[in-house]
Amino acid sequence: MNKKRKEKPGKVAKYEGKTKEQIIAAEKRKLGGIYKKLDEKTKKATENLVEEAAFMGASLHELRQKIAEKGYTEEYQNGANQKGVKKSAEVEIYNTMIKNYMAVIKQLTDLVPKEQGATKTNDGFEDFVNGRDD
Repeated sequence: MNKKRKEKPGKVAKYEGKTKEQIIAAEKRKLGGIYKKLDEKTKKATENLVEEAAFMGASLHELRQKIAEKGYTEEYQNGANQKGVKKSAEVEIYNTMIKNYMAVIKQLTDLVPKEQGATKTNDGFEDFVNGRDD
């Protein structure tokens, strides 16, 4: 009755055979590259967030592996007559952690300065609207 989900080949192979500490270090490097644009003061303030995001990224990887092995559901029995199927504990933890991970990533992403070179191009629409005789 377990439903198995196929893992994306690149994601599993990427960390296969690595320890959790190695995965955390890889996640920190990945996040570090993204947040290079932050000034030193902001980088210092976000070190803990990056650390937590890296830990959650590694933990999510572990949980995905367990879910792929065991499936999304598990059978339970409460007493003699009450039994059924429920979401697995790993799925519950994964769902909670992915929300927290996304919140931390959003916090970090919001700190990255906007690109200075992104100027508005004149496509003629403003001229059209301003030139109308209403």
